[in-house]
Formats: sequence, structure tokens, C-alpha cells
Amino acid sequence: MSNLEVPHRPKRKTTLVDFLVQFRWVVVIFVVLRISCTIYVLIYLGDLKSEWKSYDRRKKEHDENVKKAVKRLNERNPSKDGLVCTARMPWTVVGMRNVDYKRARHFEVDLSAFRNIIEIDKKRMIARVEPLVNMGQIIKATVPMNLAFAVVAELDDLTVGGLNNGFGIQGSSHIYGLFADTIMSYEIGLADGRVVRATKDNEYSDLYYAIPWSQGMLGLLVSAEIKLIPIKEYMRLTNKLLKGKLRHIAQAYMDAFAPRDGDQDNPEKVPDFVETMLYNPTEAVCMTGRYASKEEAKKKGNHAQKALKKGEFVEYIPTREYYHKHTRSLYWEVKRILLFGDQWWFRFLLGWMMPPNISLLKATQGEAIRNYYHENHVIQDMLVPLYKIGDALEWVHREMEVYPLWVCPHRLFRLPLKTMIYPEPGFEQHKDRATSTTLRCTLMLESIMHLGPFYMGRYLTVLRQSVNWRSD
Repeated sequence: MSNLEVPHRPKRKTTLVDFLVQFRWVVVIFVVLRISCTIYVLIYLGDLKSEWKSYDRRKKEHDENVKKAVKRLNERNPSKDGLVCTARMPWTVVGMRNVDYKRARHFEVDLSAFRNIIEIDKKRMIARVEPLVNMGQIIKATVPMNLAFAVVAELDDLTVGGLNNGFGIQGSSHIYGLFADTIMSYEIGLADGRVVRATKDNEYSDLYYAIPWSQGMLGLLVSAEIKLIPIKEYMRLTNKLLKGKLRHIAQAYMDAFAPRDGDQDNPEKVPDFVETMLYNPTEAVCMTGRYASKEEAKKKGNHAQKALKKGEFVEYIPTREYYHKHTRSLYWEVKRILLFGDQWWFRFLLGWMMPPNISLLKATQGEAIRNYYHENHVIQDMLVPLYKIGDALEWVHREMEVYPLWVCPHRLFRLPLKTMIYPEPGFEQHKDRATSTTLRCTLMLESIMHLGPFYMGRYLTVLRQSVNWRSD
């Protein structure tokens, strides 16, 4: 057992910026929330206008917008102009990273018009979308059809382009992998003005495997074909309290979705969704979800009664609401800004205005607060092999002592080309969990990725953490 003793951390001096951060809620309530509501109304009207258009008209507009982007690319002089990037302002990006490269010499291409769902093909189970289509927009369009992306990220504002070029994960990633793993093809604008379609088996297959995690450095994404899956109207969510040491919690977390007999593709043993929240070193809640019909949801009283006898709590949530259950609170980030954000009176009076627009939060923070967050605030995704999750939890507790932690597994595929993240050598050798604490899963991916039976996979797990370092 590892030593969980937390080292002594010296106190940090309180500065003026600490008080600005503490009372930032004044600006958020009286300025940011009001403007956010206006922005959300305008976005809603824009989405409504897009929905009224036929698929043929959307395709025609897409082709016209691509021609404009190509024309702009052809105006670039490689010897004088800088690197190609989008014209999107840095503060509009949802992520917390510094977009300093846009402060240097660069060549901008405006892609702001690329925010339409071009087509939803129920026969091929494919949605063709433009890069600025966000999760709220696509779910609103597909859920009434009992369809959804295989991987739907948790926040409404996250876009297809951002999730693909960065890091996209959801509670279903232990089945389907990351968001990029569900993309069937890319339409990419290259720096020389060409527009190519990249798939895993055409002449641009190397580009297909290189685009994920590339942060837009290889080309401009103008559309993507993304896998759809059938869903049901409700999510049957089982909340199970886990108590014990971190290693015991890690073991219970693995047992929630990784059967000890290795029968990983059995839907009776593997839930549709998995995520776990650790609130302290000895307590966590593991949430597993399965799609459920309206008829089953009507009988939820009987299920809840049975669950109480087992020490669990079962609830039925409409699928669309479940997908974005973290949106209004931005996980627990709103609590960091609005210290009273979870109080009943605030939720009653202003809860309908939540969440504050992330871009506005960044635009109104100023340089001092921006630097403060980069130096004293942690929002970090850590990818670790599943069999090392116990060690990882102990390391985070010992080195950072950060809670809560959001823990979510995802399937990692072995691809023909070595990409940004790749299964470690020897992982294909299965090791029985009953006789070892090391998890080794051999997963056949033919039914998921259509790569053939000779590709193996493994799991990674993600620890998502967020904290303001305290001065006391």
C-alpha cells in the first residue's frame, strides 16, 4: 500500500487578485448572466433557422462556404503570411489553454458560417455536420429520432471541431472510444487550397489518423461524418456509494464496467454509461446508466424500492437531460465563481439563466485574473491505463490533494498507424484479474470500429480535476 500522507504545503500570501476572484460573482450575476441569456436566445433562433432549411439547401450553402474558404486560402502568400488558422477569437474557445499562437503573425480563415447539420442519414446511421455544430444543437435534432452520437460530450457549447481536434470523452467511451474514434470521414481544407475527404481506407488515410489531437495544425475541418447509434427515451441511472481506501474504490470502479471473466462485449454485464465522482479519499459515487423505454420508466417506483434494499439509488432521467446534466453547473466550476450557486433561492431566482457563457467568462476576467487561474487553478485531464488507476488516485491525493475528481473510462484502439495515444506493448496478453491486480483486457474491435479481428484494444481512464489552490 502506498503512503498516502500528504506533504506539508506552505501558505500562499493573499493578494488583491484573490479578492477580485472571490467577488467575481458580482460581475457574473449583473453582467455575464444577462448577456449570456441574450446570446443563448440568438443561438436558439439561429438553430431554428437552420432547422427550417432543407438538407439540399444546407448542402448547397455548405459548398458555397467551402468555396469561400478555398478562395481565402488561395490568397495566402506562404513567404509573407504566417501559419493558417481560423479567425475565431481566442476567448471564444471553451478550453482553458492559452491561444498565444494567434498573437503572432498568422493567416486567418473565417469559418463562422460552418455551423449547420448538413444531413442525418438514418440508413447509414451517419450524421454529416460542420465543425461549429455543438452538442446541444445535435442532440436537439437527433434525440427525437431516438438517435444520438455514439459519444456525446457533457457540455452544450462543445463543438464537433473542438472535440475532434482536442479531447472528447463521455460516459459511453468505454464502449466507443473517444469522440474522434466515432468519426467516419473528414472533409479537410489544406493550406494549398485543396479540399480532400479523408477516411481510414482511402489515399488520405494518414491524414484521417493524424487529425485527432492535432489542434487544427494539419488543416481546416469543414465537415465530418459521425457515427450515430439508436437510443431510448430515458436513462436508467444507478448511483452506488463506494467507501473505503482509494485502491478499494478503484477496484469497485473497474468492476462497474469491466467484468472479471473478460466478457466485455456482453451488454448484460457492461452498462451503456459509466462515470464516478470522488469527493474525498474515502468516499465516491459510481454512476452507471442504461437506456430505458418510457414503459420501463413508468415503473421506476418498484426499481427504486429494490435499489434501496441493495444500498443503491436508481433514477430515470430523460435521455436528452442526462446527456447534459453537467451543463448548468459546468461540472463544479460554477460553484468556484458563485459560492452560493447551489442554494435553493439562487436556483429558484436565477437558475433558469444558467450557465454563464464560457466565452463571456473568459472575456470579462481580465489579464490579472486570467494569469491567476493559469497559476493557481487546475483543470486537467490525466489519461492512465486502467490497471494503474489505484496508483493514479493515490498520486493525485498525495501530490495535489484535489477533490472532487471525475473519473471516466474510455476504450483505446490499436490502429494501423501509431497515433497520439497508443496501447502499450504486450497489452494484448490477457491477464486474469482474479489472480492479479493488473487489468489486461483483450477486446475484439470488429463490431465497433470495423477494423478487423486482428486489432486489439485496451482501456484508459480519465481523471478530471478542478480546484483553486487555497491560501489557508
